Amino acid sequence: MRAIVGTVPFEDFPLTVGKVSLSGQDLHIGGRTVPVNRGTPALLAATVRALEVLGNGKVTGFLVGDIGLGKGSRRLYEMLVRDLDGYDLESLTFHYLQPDVDWHNRVLFAVEEMPRRPLLIADAGFMYAAKMSGSAAEYDLFTPDAGELAFLADEAAPHPFYTRGFILHDENKIPDLIQRAYSHKNAARHLLVKGEIDRLANRSGILESVDGPSVDAMEAMGGTGDTLTGLAAALIGSNGLSLTEATIAAAKINREAGALADLTPASQVADLVRRLPQAMEKVLGAVSQRCGFPIEKTR
Repeated sequence: MRAIVGTVPFEDFPLTVGKVSLSGQDLHIGGRTVPVNRGTPALLAATVRALEVLGNGKVTGFLVGDIGLGKGSRRLYEMLVRDLDGYDLESLTFHYLQPDVDWHNRVLFAVEEMPRRPLLIADAGFMYAAKMSGSAAEYDLFTPDAGELAFLADEAAPHPFYTRGFILHDENKIPDLIQRAYSHKNAARHLLVKGEIDRLANRSGILESVDGPSVDAMEAMGGTGDTLTGLAAALIGSNGLSLTEATIAAAKINREAGALADLTPASQVADLVRRLPQAMEKVLGAVSQRCGFPIEKTR
C-alpha cells in the first residue's frame, strides 16, 4: 500500500485518513470531496489514476486543511507521530506541510517504528524540513524544481526564502547545484529535478535526463510538477520497476500526457490527469512484456 501525506487549501477541512478515489475533477476521501488542482490534490490524482491503470492497488491519503497558518499541519504531524506504527506501507510520500524541524524529526522517528521501513519520498514543505533537520540522506527520493534545488544546494539557508543570491537556479547551473547539494549532505539518495529538462541524479551525478515532448504550457500552469511526483510514487516498485526506471518513466508519461492534452496556460491540471492512461500506454507499452505491466488499450 502507498500513502500520500499533505494539506489542502481549505481551513475547515478536517484531518482525514482513508483510501482515495478519483471521479472526474474530484478526489474522494473519507466521505469528503477535494477538487483536483495544484498541490497535494494534483499529486494524489496522478497517483490514483496511475495505480488504476496498473491495477496495482489503492493509495491512502493523510490530508488536512491548512491555509498557511500551520494549525492543520501540526495536527497532521501529531497524528503521524502517534499512529504511523500501525501502518504497513510500501512507500510514503510527504508533500505540502508547513516546515517544522522538530515535528519532522518526530515523524522520522515514528517511521523507524513501522512494521517495515517504507520507501520515503519528499517534496515541497516536507522536503524543506528534511533538509533543515540534516536528515535528507534518510530519504530515497526528493523531487525539487530548480528553485528548490538551489535551496538544497545552499548549506547555510534555513529556509528557501533565504537562499543566497549567488546560488543561481537556472537550467545551466543544475548539474553544479546537484553536486553542491550532495557535497553538503542536503540531498536524498536520489533527486528527480523537475524543469524544462527533468533530470534524475544521485551522488555520482546525473543518471538520465528527459526533455521531450516539450510542452511550453506545462511551465506556465501550476500542478504539473506535483503530478510528476505523484506518478513516481505510483510507479516505483510497481511490477518490478526500479526507482531509476520508474522515475524516468514518470517524467516521460507526465510530458506525454501534457502533449496529448494539448495544454495551454489556461488549462487545469485535471486536463493532464485525464490523459494519463493514454500516456502510460504509450510510454510503458514498449516495456510491458519485460516488466509485466497490465497495460490495456485505452478508449
